[in-house]
Amino acid sequence: MSTFRTSGDMCAVLLSYVRPLDEVDAQLAAHVAWLEQGFAEGVFLIAGRRQPRSGGVIVMRGARAAVDAVMATDPFVASGVATFEVVPFSASFAATPLHDWLS
Repeated sequence: MSTFRTSGDMCAVLLSYVRPLDEVDAQLAAHVAWLEQGFAEGVFLIAGRRQPRSGGVIVMRGARAAVDAVMATDPFVASGVATFEVVPFSASFAATPLHDWLS
């Protein structure tokens, strides 16, 4: 297995739904548009639903304060259908295909 050392502030964000799924689904289109903007800006690296469907996971570039500010604008969070937990980390290693992309 091949890995390369890398560096940079990143955060894993765990979204948790706190309202029924019909209320979450009412915000889904706005949330997807928000995700698309974040990917276009290079802030988001990976995003997806938790299994079972109880929230989501986003891996983001940036330090904790910046990530908190971005997450406050998520339509899921702003509407009150989800809360989030931020897990800051410094990326030290990445698989070969990810190394250049993360650098």
